[in-house]
Amino acid sequence: MEIEEVMEKLKVNQKGLTGKEASDRLQKYGYNELVEKRRITPLQIFFNQFKDIFVIMLLVAIALSFFIGWYKSAAAGHNGALEEYVDAITIGAIVALNAIVGFVQEYRSEKAIEAMKKLAAPRARVLREGKEIIIPAKEVVPGDIILIEAGDRIPADARLIEIVELKTEEAALTGESTPVNKSIDVVDEKTPVADRKNMVFMGTHTTYGRGKAVVVATGMNTEFGKIAEMVQAVEEEETPLKQKLERFAKRLGMIIVVVSAIVFVLEIFREGTHLENVVDMFMTAVALAVSAVPEGLPAVVTVSLALGARELAKRNAILRRLASAETLGATTVICSDKTGTLTKGEMTVRKIYVGGKFIDVTGVGYEAKGEFLLDGKPIEPKNNHDLPLLLQASTLCTNAQYDGKDIVGDTTEGALIVAAAKAGMNKENLEKEYPRIHEVPFTSERKRMTTVHKLSKDKLFVYAKGAPEVILERCTHLIVEGEIQRLSERKKKEILSVNEKMASEALRVLGIAYKEILHSVKKFDEDDLESSLVFVGLVGMIDPPREEAKIAVKKCEEAGIKTVMITGDHKLTAVSIAKELGMLKSDIVLSGVELDALGEEEFEKIVEKVSVYARVSPEHKIRIVKALKKKGHIVAMTGDGVNDAPALKQADIGVAMGITGTDVTREAADIVLADDNFATIVNAVEGGRTIYDNIRKFSFFLMRCNFDELALIGTFALLGLELPLTAGMILWLNLVTDGGPALALTMDPPEKDVMKRPPRNPNEGVLHGRLASIIATFSLQFILTGGLFYWQYYLLPGPLTPEKLAQARTMAFVRATLQELFVVWNCRSEKRSIWRMGRENFRNKFLLISVIVSAIATMLVPYFGILGTIWLDDLMEWTIAIVASLSGLLILPEIFYGRKIWKWT
Repeated sequence: MEIEEVMEKLKVNQKGLTGKEASDRLQKYGYNELVEKRRITPLQIFFNQFKDIFVIMLLVAIALSFFIGWYKSAAAGHNGALEEYVDAITIGAIVALNAIVGFVQEYRSEKAIEAMKKLAAPRARVLREGKEIIIPAKEVVPGDIILIEAGDRIPADARLIEIVELKTEEAALTGESTPVNKSIDVVDEKTPVADRKNMVFMGTHTTYGRGKAVVVATGMNTEFGKIAEMVQAVEEEETPLKQKLERFAKRLGMIIVVVSAIVFVLEIFREGTHLENVVDMFMTAVALAVSAVPEGLPAVVTVSLALGARELAKRNAILRRLASAETLGATTVICSDKTGTLTKGEMTVRKIYVGGKFIDVTGVGYEAKGEFLLDGKPIEPKNNHDLPLLLQASTLCTNAQYDGKDIVGDTTEGALIVAAAKAGMNKENLEKEYPRIHEVPFTSERKRMTTVHKLSKDKLFVYAKGAPEVILERCTHLIVEGEIQRLSERKKKEILSVNEKMASEALRVLGIAYKEILHSVKKFDEDDLESSLVFVGLVGMIDPPREEAKIAVKKCEEAGIKTVMITGDHKLTAVSIAKELGMLKSDIVLSGVELDALGEEEFEKIVEKVSVYARVSPEHKIRIVKALKKKGHIVAMTGDGVNDAPALKQADIGVAMGITGTDVTREAADIVLADDNFATIVNAVEGGRTIYDNIRKFSFFLMRCNFDELALIGTFALLGLELPLTAGMILWLNLVTDGGPALALTMDPPEKDVMKRPPRNPNEGVLHGRLASIIATFSLQFILTGGLFYWQYYLLPGPLTPEKLAQARTMAFVRATLQELFVVWNCRSEKRSIWRMGRENFRNKFLLISVIVSAIATMLVPYFGILGTIWLDDLMEWTIAIVASLSGLLILPEIFYGRKIWKWT
């Protein structure tokens, strides 16, 4: 749309709005700010911790324990009532601990829009009634004429109407790695945001020049606002771990309820329907149900994730949501932004064409370290005839500044200054030696920049840089090996061919030229200065891939993880970087326009074959993530710009850069990389896999030790026999005996092949492949613990006295406890038993200590005569109990691994 049409549509003239017009429009359009939808409150976050199915089961267990305690107290003050109250209080403490840890970790998870607000410009310069005034940015309205200078943050989306060498930094919004040269030319309204050169956008900032623009959109109607709306619209999905534990808990709960109900019904048939019998049998069934619930599992899962988060933080991967650690370990696809994530985000000179030869330049980013290579061999720049001249000319013909670490100004000019610094040529020293006395600035129309420098009293240097074809048009000579030669048409074509070759490698190419003139010139004429130039060479630069990213991509491939580049940059650049990183696995490369042309079904057919997406918008990124998730992938999305935030929230795992990343992406992400190093992703994946492995280990351990109690108590209750274990003993087994080793398993070091195996099937349950081993374990526990109790109490001669019952229960308790402490050693690996792990058995010192402490604590229980136990005076009784418990070492994982009895989840 032409400028006049825009002005007419917005009903504004060159003098800007009047005060009344601005006030009326503020009423109509509202404040120029991002509107935040109703967010979840801290109280809601806290109560959400109690929605977990396992926690609900524990809450029911608390209520039933209190009810049993009340019932026993009512029945003439039964001595066992206190035990039930203790059970309820203990389980309640576990639930509270779980809720507090979860609340603390999730409290800050809903701040993405607040961060976006911080990016909005606080003040803006506008033209109203022909006068320049400064107003709060939130009061900018459509139709306002804003004035822009270098360093300003853009307050709203606006159409440019006047510009003077205007460049804006839009990487956070579009992914464009270099400042964008702006123009006032008409652009089609359907043009992607990254190519709308006649627009400036809210949240971006000016790096060079100045301009004037008329505001066309404010607040949530800006491109920035649309992203904010997408971030809010993306619904949070449950993590794979939570989904698995939910399914697991529901099935476990169903089994517990069914078994308890069967026990209750059979007891009624056996004992009769008298009210007292019915109540007693109901209490027995309830006690059985409570005993079967793995009270420690939710707390151990939470603590495991918290410990894992601490370890990942040491590796510079900061978790914002606990369950994200496990999900990252299951990742099958990493979709990564290019600029600043896979690349440095710092333009770097990679190749120079000078004196008819190519010279490669090593080093990455703004660090002045690197070598100049001719035919692969290092050379000393000062010894080359033409290279010092090229570096001097390209450095002095810049306005950027370099402090040895960072660039202030245009990043392309910064690359030229750093290249010279690698050769020992400091811009500050050069400017002192050859002071600038005149400049013809770069414009998008001229496509070149020229500076004039004092060489001596009589002579001046003229240096020019710009688009190669433009520079060549103004050259009549070229310099080769220090000798100035006539520039023929054939040589021009040869140089242009070299330019095309360098451009095809995704290099941004600049031509460099110079000439000497007499100091007698009083007035500099642009045409005279930029004619009869001597061509020096070409400089090719690129935002290079991180060296560590290459290694990380290879490791991801070894771990069976597909890496995908999704960028707002040009296709040629994206393909070049992808090839260098080893990411390009097929010829299918899609741009945003090509993606729009594909239907959903058509896109889903090829989505797994595409490794590179270029010139894409935030909407495209979300579509890509959704398509991959629909194919069953666990998707991680990395990024640092505002444009990445919606996709980060849509992905299973959002990974933000901590240093270069915006507040928006950090708040929308699940994980923040403190060092902005893509390689940290690999460490985080390894950590995530280790965390999940350990969750499987202690879940396996707890289930091996809980089902035996369910079978044991249920069978003896059905047979009308005395129960081998009291409720207090069961609680001790579930919390004290199992708790320490289970927690210690969360600290198990990673197995050697953790990053050599493919990602696990996301549909596999927590106990996939281990049910056979669980059944074998609780069968052994049932037979030996139940058999030992039955033999000691019912088969040995003597009356069935309370003392004999306590003695039999003590032996059963000691035997059951010690077996679990032996079983834990065969829970550390899915494929190797304690006998095959050798020295690895001692790598987890926490497990060794917890087992010793639990064993000592178990010995102290009968010593003090608590939980219905008595001290065993006969050494033979101790020997029998201990020897029987050694069977825990016989359930070898390699025998049972992968034997699928039921899809247990």
